[in-house]
Amino acid sequence: MCLQNHNGSVEFTFTNTSIEWRGPAPFFYVPVPDSVAQEIRSVAAMVTYGWGVIPVKVRIGQTEFTTSLFPKNGTYLVPVKVAVQKAEGLKYGGDVTLTLELTLRR
Repeated sequence: MCLQNHNGSVEFTFTNTSIEWRGPAPFFYVPVPDSVAQEIRSVAAMVTYGWGVIPVKVRIGQTEFTTSLFPKNGTYLVPVKVAVQKAEGLKYGGDVTLTLELTLRR
């Protein structure tokens, strides 16, 4: 789901299963569903600071943090660090509901 904010940003809320990428690490990742990735690609030129990396604000439960989406196999991965995992009681392989906020550059 995409919502346009009045402050020049767009939000996407979705639920997906967390995955591991490149072996054990202090992060796990939540893949962006294809339909959301397609919408992000449509505004990517207005949000990226280069090299295909897209800065985002993420909200999972009551925890908000900033990170960058990693392009991977036609979609994006949202990295979720250990501090967020612990604060929200997340487990690897579990479903994660999150909101991404992308600020549009003019």
